[in-house]
Amino acid sequence: MLPPTHKALILTSIGSPLHVATTHPTPVLTPGSAIIKVLCAGLLSYSKDIYNGARKYTLPTPSIPGSGAIGRIVAVGNDATSLQTGDLVLCDIYLRGRDDRNVGALLGVHDGHSAAAKRMVHGEWRDSTYAEYVKLPLENCFRLNEEKLLGSFSSASTPSGGGVGGLGYSVEELLHITSFAVPYGGLRDVGLDICETVLIAPATGMFGSAAVKVALAMGANVIAMGRNASALAQLKTDHHLTSKESGGRLETVLITNNVQTDTAAIASFGLPVDVYFDISPPSASESTHLRSGILSVRHGGRVSLMGGIKGDVAVPLGYVMHANMTIKGKWMYEREDVLKLVKLVENGRLRVDGGSVKKYALEQWEEAFEVAANEAGPGRLVALVP
Repeated sequence: MLPPTHKALILTSIGSPLHVATTHPTPVLTPGSAIIKVLCAGLLSYSKDIYNGARKYTLPTPSIPGSGAIGRIVAVGNDATSLQTGDLVLCDIYLRGRDDRNVGALLGVHDGHSAAAKRMVHGEWRDSTYAEYVKLPLENCFRLNEEKLLGSFSSASTPSGGGVGGLGYSVEELLHITSFAVPYGGLRDVGLDICETVLIAPATGMFGSAAVKVALAMGANVIAMGRNASALAQLKTDHHLTSKESGGRLETVLITNNVQTDTAAIASFGLPVDVYFDISPPSASESTHLRSGILSVRHGGRVSLMGGIKGDVAVPLGYVMHANMTIKGKWMYEREDVLKLVKLVENGRLRVDGGSVKKYALEQWEEAFEVAANEAGPGRLVALVP
């Protein structure tokens, strides 16, 4: 039996301070859904700017904000065929229309880009994961191998998942999967293959650094570009510690905003760039790295655009055309991507340890948002623990 009320962080209106309600009505189970007890929920580096209005996102109010989470199913609809009460699950906030998979929104973050998406978020699916309980569609719950992921590590275990024992992760470390999902979706979308080389820029933020780890786990070589020299050095250090597992080669380039200098630095490694993966933030509109990245891609190569630069950007059209280049945009990922990503993690190929997760109670949301904004970087996550 679920309690009639629970504790939740409430967004009363965009731009107003959030507040914790201790007697918020517990979500009610409906067909096609599951109720999950939230164990921990991640924060984006720009979470504060979503809810204070700086990002100009729209969400229903009042509502419960949130992001990707790890939880345990406590109730499941009668139409479920595999998920069961007690399952440890990854809670995916990428909400898609059941009768039109092209309609999408981010539960608790963004209500999408169409009237149909807004109807989903402003109606049945208005509340997200910054609460003790959350209701999600069954297809947004991904069962995790609890014994493998959280079980104690044994000397007989191998990084590839053989032997006995588990990988010894904490529940909070599993939140790294939520940041891995975005770049994994983009890299799979352009068909990144083993032994290919991918240029990632910027590579030192939450999603950029996640892209580096994901690409290496996929068996690719990586050239990571960024402005933060210490964060680039940290990527190299982390890769050195895990290179036996990832196998790929990692090089770094400091962005100088001089296209000729940056393209020469990329070329100096002697690795023909098969894929350029862009994950630029809105603030990067004046940066030259997008041009440097495209100009570094080999003949017949591919470009994945997943960044959030506002407005139009200049593309070296002549080079793109003569290079027979493919440029693809990608928002988020597909369900099949998440299933394959979870396997990568469960097999030990993609590690979720080695970073840091700072935990805060719901009542500490202001401090948590500040830390998430100020300490974003390779392997760093901030979590709310209801």
